[in-house]
Amino acid sequence: MSSAVVVDQMTLAYGDRVIQRELSFAVETGQICVIVGGSGCGKSTLLRHMLGLAEPTHGSVSFEGQNFTHADQQQRMAMRLQWGVTFQQGGLISAMSLAENLSLPLELYTDLDARQRAELIELKLALVGLAGYQNYYPSEISGGMRKRAALARALMLDPKFLFFDEPSAGLDPISSRRLDELIASLAASLGATVIMVTHELDSIFAIANHAAYLDNVSKTLLDAGPPAYLRDHSDHAVVREFFSRGGQRSSASKETLNA
Repeated sequence: MSSAVVVDQMTLAYGDRVIQRELSFAVETGQICVIVGGSGCGKSTLLRHMLGLAEPTHGSVSFEGQNFTHADQQQRMAMRLQWGVTFQQGGLISAMSLAENLSLPLELYTDLDARQRAELIELKLALVGLAGYQNYYPSEISGGMRKRAALARALMLDPKFLFFDEPSAGLDPISSRRLDELIASLAASLGATVIMVTHELDSIFAIANHAAYLDNVSKTLLDAGPPAYLRDHSDHAVVREFFSRGGQRSSASKETLNA
């Protein structure tokens, strides 16, 4: 397998405040990689930097060997057209129906006519279990359905890369599990590489085959690898603890880390 995403020596900072420093890890083509760590460690901040919504103080991110951080605006746009992104609240436009929300990327970035767009919207909504909901507004459907509608919109351009920020936040356990299964199955059918920010252990072990652990004490990447391997074999007690008991750092873990 080749590396689809490479984060190289990336430092994230707001002014003099360093969030994370010298982050380096790679995600292979077709993997589902979760970015994890304690509260406030910079998981969502890293995702924003990878997406170009903020610029790193140092380092870069590359997609399929092409450096995104140092690319010009035209090159960045071409790369972004291969991405599908959902944010914590879904990001659907409340004044638009689901069909209108899903139509936006098609209208902006394709030459499809109205009939072709309608057919593709119908297909994508069916893929996420929302067949027949084209004319519903976000306020008229449940939170879990809004998450799936946001996923459908992210899939409109058949992306190579999917990015999720806490996709199951606010969902009940059953809805969360169903969304996990949907993400995994759709990513597999597309052959897409997935980068996901999450703190949900059930989601991590259900669908992820790679994880990158950001530490909020040392402010760097402590370990990366398959979640089960990190749980059982990481050299860092805090990492093993996160994957086995939910990430609550004990005093012993702090002492181990600082030793």
